[in-house]
Amino acid sequence: MSRQSEYRSTSAYPAEKVFTTMVDPDYLRARLAEVGGKDAVLLEHTADDRSARFRVRQGLESKDLPPVVRTFLTGDILVERLETWTRKEPGRYEGESQVGIKGTPASAVGGMRLHDLDASSSELVVRTDVTVNVPLIGGKIESVVAERVKELLSLETEFTLKWLDSH
Repeated sequence: MSRQSEYRSTSAYPAEKVFTTMVDPDYLRARLAEVGGKDAVLLEHTADDRSARFRVRQGLESKDLPPVVRTFLTGDILVERLETWTRKEPGRYEGESQVGIKGTPASAVGGMRLHDLDASSSELVVRTDVTVNVPLIGGKIESVVAERVKELLSLETEFTLKWLDSH
């Protein structure tokens, strides 16, 4: 079984500007430094004006994990996230993400869409499917992880909007 969730955000910037920012290595490093947690790092990066692929590692300290998650994990965890993006047409990008949590039976996959709403605004939609293969409590953990993913996406969106405003 898995838990699906959806996250949406809008910005007062066209999709092309948001895309260019979201795949910029300097932006990614700054975002990881601010909201990436312990030992966050950009592991891999390639991008041009039509596509991008990057992999990041983020750390979560065990003290920051919900109690239900700590019941089956010992110590801090490392999360690796791979994102790929493709420009489908002017003002419309689609992406995929894969998330693995080293040493755990948890993973997530997702689809992403960034598109213009009009000439000066855009919307980001992220659909995530979280899977935790743990008997009896896997569904509860999936629910908690899905909510944490939304919280992280919200923090990343806040950082992105501040970045766009200042760059």
